[in-house]
Amino acid sequence: MIGSTRQVRVYAYREPVDMRKSFDTLTALVAQGLRRDVMSGEIFLFVSRSRQRSKVLFWDGTGLCLFSKRLAKGRFAAPWARPGDGPLVLTTSELALLLEGSELIGRMPLSPPPYTPANRVLRWG
Repeated sequence: MIGSTRQVRVYAYREPVDMRKSFDTLTALVAQGLRRDVMSGEIFLFVSRSRQRSKVLFWDGTGLCLFSKRLAKGRFAAPWARPGDGPLVLTTSELALLLEGSELIGRMPLSPPPYTPANRVLRWG
């Protein structure tokens, strides 16, 4: 399991990516395309044009980790087909669903909004 906290953000690159790319080239896509720091602890998702392969890149504190998955059946959701500008931001739970081949990712919110202390209402009595 990569992470289980809502504090970790997942950024999906919104264009198809050549899966021959490795650490350095994917790091450049994070820096130039997503305008993020690869060593931030955030997770970065890349999906191939055929949507049968994906890669996940993240910094674990000691080095870059690169995970790759090829679906035997079905296709990954296409981040580039979802409305909006900039990267598609997911939760780690939504990333897990996407990596299992779920097509619901990005179509509708699958997770509740993150809790913030400002939203807290105390009811006494």
